[in-house]
Amino acid sequence: MAEKNLQVYPLAPANGDPRNDEESAYLHSKELKKTKRLKCFAYIVFFAAFQTLVILTFALIVMKIKTPKFRFGTDTVQASNLVIGTEASGFNMSLAAKLTLENTNFGHYKFDQTSGTITYEGVKVGEFMIPKARARARSTKKIDIVADVNSNTLNSDHGAGFLALNSQAKLTGKVILMKVMKKKRSAEMSCSLVIDVNRKVVSSVMCM
Repeated sequence: MAEKNLQVYPLAPANGDPRNDEESAYLHSKELKKTKRLKCFAYIVFFAAFQTLVILTFALIVMKIKTPKFRFGTDTVQASNLVIGTEASGFNMSLAAKLTLENTNFGHYKFDQTSGTITYEGVKVGEFMIPKARARARSTKKIDIVADVNSNTLNSDHGAGFLALNSQAKLTGKVILMKVMKKKRSAEMSCSLVIDVNRKVVSSVMCM
């Protein structure tokens, strides 16, 4: 009789509800995929920003074209055979110098043949030739010039022991980047030279 009153209870599953396990695995997989998508998106944004930075740097620095600087080399100007006459007879001398052309561009600067002038009191008293050539990228080219300077008049400034001369020249050419991009640029020079009459040397050079 006692055996009839005993109740039999079903055993609980050893591994829990299989549906809960499947749902948990699905949510975990979904979370992993979401994390991967976010990482992938972050990589794409970073790469795009990096590319934009590279392009902007290239455009602002490499592709920016500047006009080369053209002037007398300050320590290279020499005056020789200086002959000082009277105010009526004037003066004459030979002037030798190295002109410097500073090209800061990432492409070379190719310029045509031209000439420069030397003036005294606004009057042309000498001329020199500059052959066509090119200045390499990010370099300074030196150009040798020689000029015979002659004047039929002489201002009273020579009595103070100096002669004030001016020199001008203009280079016309192109800056060439990667053999494709070409931009016209003209480099101008305007310098003042002071000749020490007693020592017969160039005492100072100033260029604008």
